[in-house]
Amino acid sequence: MPTQILTIEDLSEFKTELIEEIKKLLRQSGIQPVKKVLKSPDVRKLLNISPGTLQTMRINGTLPFSKIGGVIYYDYEDIQKMLDNNKTIHNY
Repeated sequence: MPTQILTIEDLSEFKTELIEEIKKLLRQSGIQPVKKVLKSPDVRKLLNISPGTLQTMRINGTLPFSKIGGVIYYDYEDIQKMLDNNKTIHNY
């Protein structure tokens, strides 16, 4: 059996091809990577709430946010924690 030597260039090319193939599979499956930081329109769409409801959640401290240069940002993990903290279990 002959011996083959892999070069750094071979590995780099393999890595690039592998990443492209994974991206292609994700696009085909419809799975979108979740952004870590979201802006207000993204949060409203995610939670299906109005701008006023989102503002109320900011004011009463339900949902933490950061404001940079007039743009409000929300951490996806904070949204997930808020949803987890507000879960209710119904005993039917």
